[in-house]
Amino acid sequence: MSVPSESYLKVAYDLRPAKQTERRMLIDALQRLALSGFDIGDYQYTGFGSIFFVDFILFHKLLGLKRLLSVEYSEKIEKRVKFNRPFKQIDISMNSITDVIPTLSADRKHLLWLDYDDVLKKSHIADLVLAGTYLPPGSILLVTVDVEPPGGEQDGPNEWKQHFEDQAGDYLGPFTQLESFAESNLLTVNTRVLERAIASGLVAREARFLPLFWFVYQDGHKMLTLGGMIATDAEARKVEGSTLRGAGYYRGEFSGEPYSIRVPNLTRKERMYLDREMPCADNWTTDEFELDLESIRDYREVYRYLPAYAELLL
Repeated sequence: MSVPSESYLKVAYDLRPAKQTERRMLIDALQRLALSGFDIGDYQYTGFGSIFFVDFILFHKLLGLKRLLSVEYSEKIEKRVKFNRPFKQIDISMNSITDVIPTLSADRKHLLWLDYDDVLKKSHIADLVLAGTYLPPGSILLVTVDVEPPGGEQDGPNEWKQHFEDQAGDYLGPFTQLESFAESNLLTVNTRVLERAIASGLVAREARFLPLFWFVYQDGHKMLTLGGMIATDAEARKVEGSTLRGAGYYRGEFSGEPYSIRVPNLTRKERMYLDREMPCADNWTTDEFELDLESIRDYREVYRYLPAYAELLL
């Protein structure tokens, strides 16, 4: 059973530029799928709204989702959760996601985001197996985990190997040697474990997990989001014919490199100047202020999705 950490006490969920950029890319992707015949507005979104409900606000306002379920395990913030619910369409379940997944209706398609904020755990794997087992075809499944070294950098590959053996067990597949658990390979280890867990839930079904998203980003800790669709051949053909496959963030397989969301640290004035040139040529640069070419290219990738923050004095 998954017991979420209390990151809501440490992080303002709506003030993380890379995370918010990821959300906007997901919305763009879902809008593209809607144009290809997926009735995204009729999907049910299930996620972890906490006390901020950022995903719920965006998905309701920008995608028109009307069925929304926020799952919150910690009963000690039940009043805060209910007080901060932004729309009456949002149902709240004070329960564990492990118990909720098997109850999701088989008669509608789902958008399920298991947006964990800690390193990979046995309970996360169990939830993914359940999702693969219960979500009907056409449903979209996303999972996010922290891919920093478990236990911290004061440990090393021996301790990290032990963590994954304890938490992931048979889902590690060929990762048995110590060198597989070098810090530079932990992203790959996490990806393969998550992928195998979902596939395990689908083993007795006439559907497969069709990769769509593979993000890595950092607003502090390094995070990984892996996502795709529970698909039969019919859903796969609709995705194949969509414009999603032409999006820069699209990943149709979990090999090669994930899409890295890199947000340059810019002032509002600098962003306004750069926006006038977007999307710029590959080698475009400016003499107006000091900014390296890599940062300009990173900004070109995210400017359409990047939120703008400003102080409002009341």
